[in-house]
Amino acid sequence: MAIAQPGPRRSPGMRQINATENDRSTLMHKGALMKHLIVVAHPAEDSFTMGLTRAYAAELEKLGHSQRTYDLYRMGFSPVLAAPELALGDHPISIDVKRAQDDLRAADVLTVIYPLWWLSMPAMMKGYIDRVFARGFAYESLNGVVHGLLGGKKSVLITLSGAPLSLLIKSGDWNAVQALQDTHVFRSSGFELLEHLHFDEITPDLPKAVGEQHMAGVRSCARRHFPAG
Repeated sequence: MAIAQPGPRRSPGMRQINATENDRSTLMHKGALMKHLIVVAHPAEDSFTMGLTRAYAAELEKLGHSQRTYDLYRMGFSPVLAAPELALGDHPISIDVKRAQDDLRAADVLTVIYPLWWLSMPAMMKGYIDRVFARGFAYESLNGVVHGLLGGKKSVLITLSGAPLSLLIKSGDWNAVQALQDTHVFRSSGFELLEHLHFDEITPDLPKAVGEQHMAGVRSCARRHFPAG
């Protein structure tokens, strides 16, 4: 894991991952207006996760980009994978999955935002991945080798945890997060992961000043990768 080297001061609890890739991507996207799909999962509409999402989406629009937000809980997305969806070959695709795949296909950038619960994504987000990132749409597999079908698209991953990131790194748990989520889900599907931005030590008693710094941090993430055209 590469953590950003000293530069512009960042607020405590905010970690920028893959700094070298980020520097290249900023130059690559400069001046290009893009279509963004934001997918977020948190059951509480007034949660800090949802606040970060709104700040990020508003900053993208301020920069001139278009964005569509999938608030999975509020839109009533079903995370339940049905048996027919596992069938190989031609079979009817449910309306909600088809709409989600069409919106993902039309997007230049996918940003996924969620808290880490038990070091993984909430069941709602996992269900979205299971159903929408289907074989034949997001990937193909031959002899156990996965080939991503969503190449040419960019992604940003924003996660939150109550535990300090330093503790997750020391225990080896952060390596598992990166392997199972960053790599096995997003990179394996063909996405270029521009950044995994993680906010740690997010607790109910988070000081207001720290929360405001984190909001500024997520806006900065949008400007860093997707400057105004």
